[in-house]
This record gives sequence, structure tokens and C-alpha cells, in this order.
Amino acid sequence: MDKKYLSLLAKEFPTIDSAVSEIVNLSAIRSLPKGTEYFFSDIHGEYEAFLHMLKSASGMIKNKIDITLGKTVSGAERESLAYLIYYPDKQLKKLHKQGELTDEWRRLTIYRLILVCEAVSAKYTRSRVRKRIPKDMVYILDELLNVTDDVVKEYYYDEIITTILDTGIADRFIKSLCELIQSLAIDKLHIIGDIYDRGPRADIIMDELMKMHDVDIEWGNHDISWMGAASGNWALIANVIRISMRYNNFDVLEDGYGLNLRALAVFAGETYKDDDCALFMPQTLDDNIYDPVDTKLVAKMHKAITVIQLKLEGQLIERHPEWNMDERDIFRRVDFDNGTVTLGGRKFTLLDVNFPTVLHDYPLSLTDEENELMTVLANSFMHSERLNCHIRFLYSKGSMYKTINGNLLFHGCIPLDKNGDLQSVNIAGRQYSGKALLDKLDEIANKAYFMSAGAEKDYSVDYMWYLWSGACSPLYGKDKMAFFERYFLDDKGLQKENYNAYYHFSEHADICGRILEMFGLDPGRGHIINGHVPVKIKNGESPVKADGRLFVIDGGISKAYQKATGIAGYTLIYDSHSLNLAEHKPFIAGESEHTPEIHLVEKLDRRANISDTDKGAELLEQINDLRELLTAYRSGEIKEGGRN
Repeated sequence: MDKKYLSLLAKEFPTIDSAVSEIVNLSAIRSLPKGTEYFFSDIHGEYEAFLHMLKSASGMIKNKIDITLGKTVSGAERESLAYLIYYPDKQLKKLHKQGELTDEWRRLTIYRLILVCEAVSAKYTRSRVRKRIPKDMVYILDELLNVTDDVVKEYYYDEIITTILDTGIADRFIKSLCELIQSLAIDKLHIIGDIYDRGPRADIIMDELMKMHDVDIEWGNHDISWMGAASGNWALIANVIRISMRYNNFDVLEDGYGLNLRALAVFAGETYKDDDCALFMPQTLDDNIYDPVDTKLVAKMHKAITVIQLKLEGQLIERHPEWNMDERDIFRRVDFDNGTVTLGGRKFTLLDVNFPTVLHDYPLSLTDEENELMTVLANSFMHSERLNCHIRFLYSKGSMYKTINGNLLFHGCIPLDKNGDLQSVNIAGRQYSGKALLDKLDEIANKAYFMSAGAEKDYSVDYMWYLWSGACSPLYGKDKMAFFERYFLDDKGLQKENYNAYYHFSEHADICGRILEMFGLDPGRGHIINGHVPVKIKNGESPVKADGRLFVIDGGISKAYQKATGIAGYTLIYDSHSLNLAEHKPFIAGESEHTPEIHLVEKLDRRANISDTDKGAELLEQINDLRELLTAYRSGEIKEGGRN
């Protein structure tokens, strides 16, 4: 090993004893059971449902309560304890108001919470648990959770709980215990894309993710749309706003990110004052709390930004002929005088023919007023401190894909052709496919946001729109985004979007095996974990495909999809014993019973330890480095005390 590296390592472990102690510590950690990983996908702004899934660990906390207290505590009391753990502030206030917050209740509740916390923390080292405990409660909780003598345990608990009650900190202590249980229940959190759009408050979800101790994000096309908007892509700025208008989501834009929509409201109100914009009435799934806007004005704003987006997308397609998207430049194919459009050699009548801002000789050009509006909106996106804080977090914790513990995580697809072979994509004159394609797109996405001005920056910013909706985009994975057809044409056939061949071939175990091998994973033991395509369980579809090699975990957390899927989302849970799918029920705020159905999908042949994980491999490298340092100490090559 390089002597310079050993000398640096010697500064951290300056003696033989300190190096030996760390080897013993790391070896002990590797022997512990692996932590529980949670996989979520396609959250789409549904913050209440998602936060409940986090707080409840998708039903696993209730499961721990049942295992720990099932023989001594009634089902109703266990349910009440679970809800207290999820929402301690709310429940404590409720009990106080009802006059039920007695010292007897506090004593019993603390005792039960300690037992549940012991069960949840059993697989962690003492030091790791201490790091999760609130600082002002570290000593008390550490003592309570580490009493090993069963004879004195009950007496010890009683004495400490009595002191907690006497000193008046019981309620704060109960809250700390609840939050510690929540924190320990989820060891790693994987978000397989699409945090944004449709639901009301993606910003609240992002705030919560930023608090998590270990989280990664595999970008979805809706995340890329927001990242591209924050990078300055005008078409994606329009897209983000359009989708928010479509679902009447003003809170996320104005209250969440402080984006100024007044200019759009004024422009739309004036431009379409005599237009009822009937096709653009919003689909209201959730009411705005902070920014209620008249739906008639929302419809006008919706239409205004939709027309602008169509123009801007056409400009991008013209600027990049290498994308082979000329047929999607639909605004150029419209006969605005006659209110028709020609697609595939056929002429169709538009459902809306009022386009006062469209210049018939060049329909893709923005009017001066539209250009001024987009400048205002772009500046608002660029200068939103909270938005850019969240976008930087998406970049720091996110990527096009991730390999972890033998599994391959990505949102959409690995583009394949009709023969099941890797589909090649032209990027700036070079061909990319498979893993190399995803690596290149990761590079482009980072350049779009972080690179300083220049031709490469401009190209990367433009490409973010292709990632959002391009036919060969791994994040989108369909032959077209029938955006124009859904808005303006009454023809279901034209509105159909055909999936990439990946979605057919990936149901075959051999294809999944080839993809896993491409990413350096074991095709016989690894799994591909996807989102993006809602699994319609009510139609008999299964999230487990390809003989268990593929999990598609978009089950419809978004309210917009729940009628199609028949459920309200999935969580894939990978603990030291098995892989399980939690099948969620629709979330209704204020109801205590939201425990999902847990389905075992794969039982491990033996309990997995940290030594079986990627973290275990990292720790083994550290152990081997420390062994090299010991050899250097004992040979005299490196002197104790950091001298050489």
C-alpha cells in the first residue's frame, strides 16, 4: 500500500492499540443484521400519504408493536400506540384536551414505547442509536435501552420513569421516543423517481427527505422537468406551470416556492378574456389552502401557458434535428385558418380554434408579451431560494440509476429495440446505449444546472426537455408524449402512447439478467427495481415480474392513478430476512387505520448481515487498510504517533 496513504491513516489511528480497536469495532459492525431498506416510487406530490408511509415505516412499526406487545396488549390499544408513534404532537394535544393525559397513562405508555424501541433498535450498534437520539435525551434513553440485567430491569425502568414524571418532562420524552422509533425503523430510503407534479405539495416531501439520514433518489421524468426548469429551460418552465394549472396546484408554486404567477394571471386574463377556455378547466384533486384561485382564471392561465409551451417545444425540435422528432412539431402542422391539423396524412378538426397569440406565418414564435412573460417567470425560477435548495438536493442525492446491495434502481427503462437489443441514442454526434447511455445522461443533467454559460451548457439545458419526453429517453420510454392530442383532438387512437420495447422484454428473466450483468450485478440474485408505469392490480397485473427479477413499484400513490391501479401505492421493503411489498390503502387524513397489507415476495436463504451488503464491503476495505497499517507499525516502516 502507498506509504503516503498509510501515513495519513496513521494520523487518525496513531497507535497499534487504536488501529486494533477500530478493526474489532468494524468487524463487529459487519456481523450485525443489515438495516431495512425502503423503496418508494412515483410519489407525485402526495405529501400527506407519503409522510404517513415514512412515519409508519409502511406498516412495519405496527408490525413490531404487534410482535412485541401482541400477547399482553389489546388490538385497540396497540393501534392507539401506533398512531401516537406516527403523530405524537397531535395525539398528545388530543389526549390533553380530552383529559386523558394522566400520569398513569404516561407511565404505561413510556414503558410500552421503550419495549417497542428496543425491538426496533436491536440490529443497530449502541453508538448508532445514540446518534439518532435528541441531544437533550441521549443519556436517559441510552440508559433505558441498554439495561441487560432482567432482574433489575423492571425496577430500573420504574425508577427512571418516576423521575421523568416528577420532573415534568414526560410529554417531551414520549415525543422523543416516538421520533426515535420512526428514525430507527428506516435504515435506508430509496426514491425511484417522480417526487413532483400532480399532487399538491412536492416541496413538503423534499423538506422531509432532506431530514433523512440516508436517502438516494433515482430521477424520474417529472423530477427532470423541474430540474430543467431550474436550469433555465423555458419549455420546461412552461411545462411545470402547465401541469400545476392542470391540477389547480397553486400552493406548491406560490406558497411552496414563492414563484410569482401574477404576470401570467394578468396576461391570460387579458388575452383570453372572451374565451371560456372550457377545455382547460383544472382537474382539482386537492384544494389550494394558501392560494385559492378562481377556476375560470385558472383555465385561462392553463391555456395561455399551454400555447406557449407548444411554441417553445417546437423551437427545441427545430434546433435539434438529430433528435428525429420533427413529427412532434405539431404546431407547425396546424391550419389555423381552418382549425385543423394534419397528422399521418389525415386531417383532424381541433376542439379549440381560438389562438390569438399565434402568428400564422410562423406559429412557433412568441409574441413580445409572451416573451416578456417567460422572462419574468424564468427569473422567478432562477431566484427562488427554496426551489434551488431542493434542486441542489436532487442533484446531490440523485442520479439516473443506482446499484446497491445487488439491486439495480432506475425510474423508467433501459431503451431496447423491437428485437430486444440495446437501443442506440445519438448524443452530440456519438452513439450511446445501455449503461453508457445512463452515465452520459447523468453527466448532461449535471452540466445543465452547474455548468457556467456556453455552448455545452446550452445543449445540456435543451437536452433536459428531451429527457422529459423524448422517445429514446430512459426516463420517459414512450414513442411520443401525446400532449397536443390530449388537449385538442377527440381521437383516443391518436392519444395512445406506446411504450418502449423494454416494457415487454423486461418481463423475461433472461433479459433482466443481461441488464443486471451490464451493471456488474449477479443476474441470479439481483433485482431490477422500477417505477414510472402504474401497476393495475385490479386488472390482474402484478408488480413482481420476470420470475422475481423485476419489481415495478408504482402502485398509484398519486390520486390521479388510484382509479386505474385499484390501490394507493407500494413500498418495497428489504430487511435482513426477506423482501416484502406493502400494498397501501387510500390515505384519508385523520383516520388512524392505514396499515397496508404486507406480502412476502422473496425469502432469503439465510439472514443477511452487514457483511453481505455494499456497506459491508466498504468496511472490509477499511479493515484491510488498517491491517496494512498494523503491519507497517510492527515492521517499523511507520512509527506510532504518526511519525515515519
